[in-house]
Amino acid sequence: MAQLSGDCFAFGGPLLSVDDAVALLPSRLAVVDGRERVALASADGRVLAEDIAAPLPLPPFTNSAVDGYAVRGEDLPVDTEKSFAVVDFVQAGAAAAVAATAGRAIRIFTGAPMPAGADTVFMQEDVRVEPSGAVVLPPGLKRGSNVRPAGEDVQLGQIVLKIGHRLRPQDVALAAALGRTEVEVRRRIRVAVFSTGNEIVSPGAERGPVQLFDSNRFMLLSMLARLGCEVDDLGILRDDQAVTARKLKEAAATHDLILTSGGVSTGEADYVKAAVESIGTLVFWRMAIKPGRPVAMGVIDGTPFIGLPGNPVASYVTFAYVARPAILALSGTPVGLPLSVPVHTTFVYRKKAGRREYVRVTLRKGESGALEAVKFPREGAGLLSSLVETDGLVELHEQSSGVTAGQVVPFLSYASLVA
Repeated sequence: MAQLSGDCFAFGGPLLSVDDAVALLPSRLAVVDGRERVALASADGRVLAEDIAAPLPLPPFTNSAVDGYAVRGEDLPVDTEKSFAVVDFVQAGAAAAVAATAGRAIRIFTGAPMPAGADTVFMQEDVRVEPSGAVVLPPGLKRGSNVRPAGEDVQLGQIVLKIGHRLRPQDVALAAALGRTEVEVRRRIRVAVFSTGNEIVSPGAERGPVQLFDSNRFMLLSMLARLGCEVDDLGILRDDQAVTARKLKEAAATHDLILTSGGVSTGEADYVKAAVESIGTLVFWRMAIKPGRPVAMGVIDGTPFIGLPGNPVASYVTFAYVARPAILALSGTPVGLPLSVPVHTTFVYRKKAGRREYVRVTLRKGESGALEAVKFPREGAGLLSSLVETDGLVELHEQSSGVTAGQVVPFLSYASLVA
């Protein structure tokens, strides 16, 4: 388990910006210990614990990039077309039986090794085959065209995937192309997840007339799974400070991160805050973000604790900007803000300067072809439908006091926030 000091998140300045919060995490969270070897087919989403160097070049031999006819460069037609006798036929997975010689062409297919002496391939679409079987090649092709040299993609010994890289399907493909059957990865981050409050019950349980079914826990479990975590669903913490403190302390002994939703505000009924302070250190981040307050971060017996807001939209947004970076830092993979794309607003919106706000929007293509953002018609951090019926968030930075229709703003897809 991660072992942190009680003041490792201490921050005594003004409201912490989103950028500063994300930048702070890697310097305060240690990469978890432990690694394992996994089969390549199971490696997607895992974090590499080793550099992967190429044991062979890619491609490992010079080959044709197209279906066509291979010839020597010195025989290329210059000013007028030229007829060549076809003396061999080479498919992928086989080698030419003869070398290319003056005035002779070899029929070749994509991926087949280049015959000895040949260095140029004419595409079959650009030639004319005569009834005699000879092929007529046009002038103007450059020497070396339509050929993939050995090592064009990857050089022998090149580091192609670095330690700390979170593997994607294309990375798995590259490792397979190098002949790997397994890779060494860091162990999965173990996360304990709680919801809090007497007002919620788990789906399937009997719901009282003034209770709600718990949705946050299931949203967080799904987001954590997408980040490759090993997740323990520890249910709902009722409004009892002593029981909450005991459950959190037990979770700290066997997990790398504790994640809760609700109960960390400053109200008298916010038992999580008091429970954490009784067994560890709780430092409010005081992030300048909307939706998203309150967000808490602290340490319980050396294990980091993150308390997200109880409202689902606020919980979603702060997971993306606090929990996700923390998990990446614990995993030893680079931490950065999700990439945005520019879109045009179709709405007017006013905000308080000095804090970053995220507005739920749907995208559409405007008359000019540019992407336009349409604001969800209602506000409120408790509206789950606003996450379901929109495509992502428009990001309004701290210095902004709002937007007008037609303004260009950054857009973040929901996929980018949980990947």
